Amino acid sequence: MLLRRVVSQSLKRDVQFRRFAGTLSLESPASLNYVDDHRITANNPDRSLDFKVYEPATGKLLCTCPSSSQDDIDNAVKSSQDAFHIWSSYSGSERAAVLRKAAKIIEDNHEDIARTEVKDNGKPISEARYDIVTGIDTLNYYAGLAPTIAGQHIQLPGGSFAYTRREPLGVCAAIGAWNYPFQIASWKAAPALACGNTMVFKPSPLTPLTAVVLAEIFTESGLPKGSFNVVQGGAEAGHMLSSHPGVAKVSFTGSVPTGKKIMANCAEDVKHVTLELGGKSPLIIFPDCDMNNAVSGALNANFLTQGEVCSNGTRVFVHKSIMKSFLEKIIDRTNNIKLGDPMKDETTMGAVISADHGKKILNYISGARKEGATVLCGGEKVIPNDSMLSGGFYISPCVLGDCRDDMTVVKEEVFGPVMSVLCFDSEEEVITRANDTVFGLAAGVFTNDLKKAHRVISKLEAGTCWINTFNLTPSEIPFGGYKQSGLGRENGSVTIEYYTQLKSVYVEMGNVECTM
Repeated sequence: MLLRRVVSQSLKRDVQFRRFAGTLSLESPASLNYVDDHRITANNPDRSLDFKVYEPATGKLLCTCPSSSQDDIDNAVKSSQDAFHIWSSYSGSERAAVLRKAAKIIEDNHEDIARTEVKDNGKPISEARYDIVTGIDTLNYYAGLAPTIAGQHIQLPGGSFAYTRREPLGVCAAIGAWNYPFQIASWKAAPALACGNTMVFKPSPLTPLTAVVLAEIFTESGLPKGSFNVVQGGAEAGHMLSSHPGVAKVSFTGSVPTGKKIMANCAEDVKHVTLELGGKSPLIIFPDCDMNNAVSGALNANFLTQGEVCSNGTRVFVHKSIMKSFLEKIIDRTNNIKLGDPMKDETTMGAVISADHGKKILNYISGARKEGATVLCGGEKVIPNDSMLSGGFYISPCVLGDCRDDMTVVKEEVFGPVMSVLCFDSEEEVITRANDTVFGLAAGVFTNDLKKAHRVISKLEAGTCWINTFNLTPSEIPFGGYKQSGLGRENGSVTIEYYTQLKSVYVEMGNVECTM
């Protein structure tokens, strides 16, 4: 039965994933690789590369997992190569049926998977439930597109003609991030599989659990053996996978420095590559906005998933005429965010991913103070009253005032619950300042003047933009960035182009002309 070894039907804290990975003790390393339809333990003789997986909410050890060796990567890629010959021969409608069944299985196990995601990541259960729904939506969306993937017929003179074929690439490697483990795995797997590719997926070593859940779901849905494999590990495993000669494409979500290394690896074999990297996105709030909506948008742009979101609008530009009113409302709303146990429905902010990351966030806040910013609220480590949570790392959501464009906290990606508020005078000024960054992932505008909204959006150097909302990413809309925020796109019909290659065929219906 699906999830028989993955998630208990009534997951409690004391279960400790006994049914997920067998014994999750240090003496028995977790079997979190998934190759040829079953979970296996990575066979790496270098035990120094083993990594520990902690529950962010409690700080408790969930398991220790060996990092994949070169042999493990080779076996996973070979498995996916063998599967490619089978899966790529399926018709679009046949692929669609498998993807829809996978979506239905996720739907039937929605709550259990969401709770596993909370264990893995630390975000509130309400957000995790939504993330699982986005996975369902993405699989259904690409199931709908799969039967439509086709080329063109081109009529030529003299009765001759040409046609094009849109064909899969082969084995696609995907490397996910820790902030949206299940969603990112779904976003990468769905279009790749819909196009007839197979995939080897490497999740972040901080959140290795739900990618294996997705792999077992694909097996249950009828995906051919080896079509979706999972390997575990850190930077070394990522390097081996992205540079593997049997991989035709790499899709990576993560930091800019790592993305550059992935791109260099892909250049060796001229692999296809999609990069969804970091951001330092501007959110511009004009005086003619709906203030309540603007405040809600700023909260969504900064504090979802503890602020650990690449597209976050962390540079909030507010017109000077409404600054006082905006700050009063945003501080009041921020102070009412319920920080605590992410498994509770009433919680609206959980734990950051790790103690090390939490300390990095606090260093940004202390650095902002030294550079002249004012901490208007939050920005402190919080120890919840619940003793079960004492080992987790919780930071109260922070709003910084008196910010300047040259401050480190304004220029660099914090990836935590820290909002920097900046004042502006004119439209031209704020556009220039908003674009003054190496990033270009996202941007947002709040105004009731739609002419102004479209005018400003057209001048912002960002790949994903919102008008009068922020951080909504439905499956139908392409998501990706400009500049150092990445290459290619996730989601939308355009992604079919990133997971296929085009073949042109010329058919001569007359005699062959030759002047030689």
